[in-house]
Amino acid sequence: MKHLRILLTASAVALLSAATQPKSCEGCEFWSQPGEPFHVFGNTWYVGPANLSSVLIHSKDGAILLDGGLPQSAAQIMANIRKLGFKVEDVRVIVNSHAHYDHAGGIAELQQASGARVYASKASRPAFERGLAMPDDPQFAFGDEHNSFPAISRVSTVKDGETLRVGSLAITAHYTPGHTQGGTTWTWRDCEGAGANQRCIDVVYADSLNSVSAPGFRFSGDARHASRVKSFEQSMDKVAALPCDLLLAPHPELVDVKGKLAKRASDAAVNPFIDTGACRAYAEAARGRLHKRISEEAASAAVRAPD
Repeated sequence: MKHLRILLTASAVALLSAATQPKSCEGCEFWSQPGEPFHVFGNTWYVGPANLSSVLIHSKDGAILLDGGLPQSAAQIMANIRKLGFKVEDVRVIVNSHAHYDHAGGIAELQQASGARVYASKASRPAFERGLAMPDDPQFAFGDEHNSFPAISRVSTVKDGETLRVGSLAITAHYTPGHTQGGTTWTWRDCEGAGANQRCIDVVYADSLNSVSAPGFRFSGDARHASRVKSFEQSMDKVAALPCDLLLAPHPELVDVKGKLAKRASDAAVNPFIDTGACRAYAEAARGRLHKRISEEAASAAVRAPD
């Protein structure tokens, strides 16, 4: 029995070691810059590095964590949770925007440290379990070395429109394919204050809607892939139509987190994160980028066409 315990301990150390190996990539140094955790609204807190979002929804019943950043982000996220006076073990559920190494890379270690249950969309689940982008991912052709992240065990599937609960907390999944086929946007209702002074708002953690791919992939479709334009625009329509008082996103610069923090520092009476037009603006900006990309693909195809 003693030898068995030693073997089990060695196995656990090996798994932890694999999950904590830092990812090396073009943007990893920027994404790994440390950031202070801060209160967003009500039960919602930002706990990620400065340039890569991770969001904690916390209550006395437990907590939900959205996105795990890079593999090396896990230590920062856990330190930020503790800095706020919370426990990593409070996290009961971990969810994700999409299965890329910069948002799913830290989940394996965070799951191991917290004991939380991990949920993913039907299309994201196999990517989580393999620690790799799937062949239908626009960035698949970057290759396994580029796309890899620590594989995640014990992943449960969350359905489109399904609500997950941790005590009094509840978040709802909205499938928003495009950036990846498993992309998921999350919404929840959050309140602060009490009695006549209580204020409740709709919070949205919108998945990336960027039409970014490896070289050679065409969102407009080719012999290997059907066009993604209609489904991608439907995802943008879905995000634009969500009840949305406060918007967060996997990359904080897409919703000007630093600018909003600066505004709040200059006037504590105003919460600049509250913006009822933010989801519509986010979706329309993404739509403009997609249309530009489709025009570029059409021009490229015209150049290649034989006389």
